[in-house]
Amino acid sequence: MRELPQWMFDVYALALPRGHGFGDRPPTGAWGTADGLACGTVTQDVNDGSFGILVMRRRVDHAWTVTAQDHGFASKAEALARMELHLREGEPAEPIPPAIARRPALYDLRGRMASDIFKSLATPSRYPAAWMLNQLYLALPKPDRNWAGDCQTVNFHTRLWEAQLLASFREQGLLVTQPYEAPDFRIQNRFGGEAWVEAVTANPTIPYNHAYTRPTGPPQIPEDLFFGPTALRFARTLGNKIGRCYDRLPHVVGKPFMIAIADFQAPASMIWSREGLIGYLYGVGAKVVEVDGRRRAVRVPAPHRLSASALRPGLFANEQHAELSAVIFSNACSIAKLYRVAVSGGGAPKGFRYMRIGTFSYSGAFGGVSFCLDVTSAEYRRLWPQRYEPWSAELEVFHNPYARHPAPFELVPEATHWFRQSGEVTCSAFYERSIWWSLTRILKDSDPIPQVEGGGFAATEDMTHDRRN
Repeated sequence: MRELPQWMFDVYALALPRGHGFGDRPPTGAWGTADGLACGTVTQDVNDGSFGILVMRRRVDHAWTVTAQDHGFASKAEALARMELHLREGEPAEPIPPAIARRPALYDLRGRMASDIFKSLATPSRYPAAWMLNQLYLALPKPDRNWAGDCQTVNFHTRLWEAQLLASFREQGLLVTQPYEAPDFRIQNRFGGEAWVEAVTANPTIPYNHAYTRPTGPPQIPEDLFFGPTALRFARTLGNKIGRCYDRLPHVVGKPFMIAIADFQAPASMIWSREGLIGYLYGVGAKVVEVDGRRRAVRVPAPHRLSASALRPGLFANEQHAELSAVIFSNACSIAKLYRVAVSGGGAPKGFRYMRIGTFSYSGAFGGVSFCLDVTSAEYRRLWPQRYEPWSAELEVFHNPYARHPAPFELVPEATHWFRQSGEVTCSAFYERSIWWSLTRILKDSDPIPQVEGGGFAATEDMTHDRRN
């Protein structure tokens, strides 16, 4: 039995139905076996100080299953001794229950031709991302039979988004299940709040190679940033999902329904496309002007149509789409997110440096402070209360003020929430520093540290700019 770093156990704990939601009995440490087939934690009740244990073991298809859970030990030493017995070091993996299908191995292509973006995970500097993606895949409650094949080939980013959503929800202690084919997730908190979430990606009209295509920059005209082709792509993607009437399914009726969208419509577009989503959802835009020597945001009037289409901006401007409670978004659905979580926790491969460059936003929407930080540095870790980068750091929830069944803010407590207040669109962030945009560069130890340049948008999004080894 060996002690595990907390960040590593936190990754394994994402396989638990409530993830990190231990309630009044949080973990005090984690241990695992040398063969990697078992891990466990000792918990302590915050009320009476008693100790407990939770043990997970790998099945033969590598997914975790809880094999022991007990409480009422008088001391941590007593709990540790009991946990060591349940770890059963040296014993074979657990069998798969009869009613559960064997999970295909994510590394087994089964004759398929892998996409370049999936093959890039075999780069040594990206090993932490490959490991992390596999852990999230193994943590999914009930991935569909095509999940592994889709991830390996043409739908890599769709599956990446589902995996990242799972991690973000369970990191916040939500009970995440997949009891039906659609919507993708049912999420619940301990206070009775629940919602259904359907995941989707905004894709390009003409496919591009995600691994090698040069990044694109944002529109230079504010009106186009909020109401141009980017907003139109969001409108069509969301419209397609709304048209499937998930809210009318018997298990969804009467519950909040949210669509979670990640943006891949153009190379690196996710770092600047938030404005297009805001423009389409709320029918408002903004631009930064200088007034009396100070920068401030002023409203940009919305056009009657998006680009040359017949679609109007303002999905959340009236009661017409009251069936949609909110839209979830992230500007960091990327391979870089996968390895930054691991690397910031202490899982960096030797010989590489991981630099994150971008802008912190303190006001939520405009302005910010440039940064360039080593992901393994104490300074970077201090940005987050977990002392490693959290999954929810870039998660945003855009609320529909006319929702028939509003999604409670407390249901996704560690996200940034956008909502209308006194006629204006505003936001409330959980983390002190929100990431306005960023890129991640992987360098060799001998490479110089990159400099932060003004403007920033000349670089890629959170996907890696990786010097090949």
